[in-house]
Amino acid sequence: MLFDDTYRTIENPSEGIFRDRGSKFLAYAYPISSESEIKGIVASLKSEHPKANHHCWAMRLTIDRSVFKLNDDGEPSGTAGRPILNTLLSKDLTNILVVVVRYFGGTLLGVPGLINAYKMATEEALTHAVIIEKTVNDIYTINFDYLQMNDIMRLIKDNDLLILNQQFDNDCSIQVSIRKMQVNTVLDKLHKVTGVNVKYDHSI
Repeated sequence: MLFDDTYRTIENPSEGIFRDRGSKFLAYAYPISSESEIKGIVASLKSEHPKANHHCWAMRLTIDRSVFKLNDDGEPSGTAGRPILNTLLSKDLTNILVVVVRYFGGTLLGVPGLINAYKMATEEALTHAVIIEKTVNDIYTINFDYLQMNDIMRLIKDNDLLILNQQFDNDCSIQVSIRKMQVNTVLDKLHKVTGVNVKYDHSI
């Protein structure tokens, strides 16, 4: 299989609500780019909802969607974090965290009821989210002599590269974002231009 250089995530935080027999399930979806963000988000929801009984969550990270974590926060194992995560899997979303805040309404919902409630609340939040497709890009800095300017600019234009930064003096440098699938082709072309130095910066 070719490396897939696109992934689906949400553009902005969104919310949803599901009610069942007096219990209220408030779902909050957030786009995230690292695990370190989770703690702060969960903590702020806990301070926003101090009387809630549970703050359960699941997240997926990375472009190959290989990193995931879930937390049942006191609900019976497999009834909260897992259905939240399964919803993210079925919608093929990554770089996302969903926290569901539960207010207990006095009636026990049982295992199937809980699984359904956490799933429905998550789906509600995602229904209100804008789902976007992003490409995985590598960032490179191209250093070249002023005389090569035309060749480099043509190459950037022909390959539809996004310029992030540029400075032109006797020595010029342009920072570009290259889509993962294009990287090898573009680098080959750049290396054919005399006196050009290309440096890998990072991926986004």
